[in-house]
Amino acid sequence: MPLKQCLAAIDEVNAQDPKQEMDEKGQMQAACLLYGQRMSQVLNNFQPEANEVLQIAVRAQHIQRWHIPRSDYPMDRPGYLRWRRELGAHHAELCGKIMSDFDYNDADVEKAKSILRKQKLKQDPDTQTLEDVACLVFLQYYFADFAKSHSEEKIISIVQKTWRKMSDNAQQTALGLSLGEQELGLIQKALA
Repeated sequence: MPLKQCLAAIDEVNAQDPKQEMDEKGQMQAACLLYGQRMSQVLNNFQPEANEVLQIAVRAQHIQRWHIPRSDYPMDRPGYLRWRRELGAHHAELCGKIMSDFDYNDADVEKAKSILRKQKLKQDPDTQTLEDVACLVFLQYYFADFAKSHSEEKIISIVQKTWRKMSDNAQQTALGLSLGEQELGLIQKALA
């Protein structure tokens, strides 16, 4: 089945990430590999009936992200937006190549690339689902550490921006996540 092979190929690329993070079992893994697996796990819980193209795009959300470091761009909003655009294009091209290697048709490849470039966010259900899953993964796995290293004001602003990008269903799912007291408090302040 090409889906399993395609996901394995994405994982193989992401396993080369030099940055290591600890997973829930206390094991060190390549950061992009762990992120991709978390994305797939959250997608499976959030939308178990997700189509194959969406499953691939979700897994490839940060494929080879370390090749385009944030530090190569100006540390301002325009620099951040350019970095995000170029990352999206990089992820899309690499994912498209992998899909083509496993004989996915051009329409499916282009759809995955469009999802990864986040085109038609809020209009395309698959693109919105990718964004929802990315937001849920951030809140579930990365928010607590992020909150420790930034000011409350910045965190509240980021939660508000994150919340606006999410669908109603994702917002409800986020409110049901098992988060720490501090993280829940920050979310409540952001939503007040």
